[in-house]
Amino acid sequence: MIDSSDVRRIALSLPETVEKEAWEMPTFRVAGKMFITVPDDETSCAVRCPIHERHELIAAEPHKFWVPPHEAGSHWVRVRLAALEDLDELRDILVDSWKQAAPARLLDSFRPSENA
Repeated sequence: MIDSSDVRRIALSLPETVEKEAWEMPTFRVAGKMFITVPDDETSCAVRCPIHERHELIAAEPHKFWVPPHEAGSHWVRVRLAALEDLDELRDILVDSWKQAAPARLLDSFRPSENA
């Protein structure tokens, strides 16, 4: 079963990612920009997601994705870890979030199959 240790392992495998506690929870950042948070119950994670894509994700797979009311206006979506099919799906989600926060110099040299 996928859990928060998988999130941590994959996140820290991405170039220049660091873990930093904020709001009493683990967060993961690249170039100072947060791209993953792991809320205290550790059954989900929050990732960056453009609002228009977020609506589509939630409509297509509400058992996997949702947004708490306090994050409704943000560019974040929550992911239920137990609902994911496998680690490849988790990796794809985390890499996509990382790409939204990473600077161009990292994106230019990033090869997902080599890194995550």
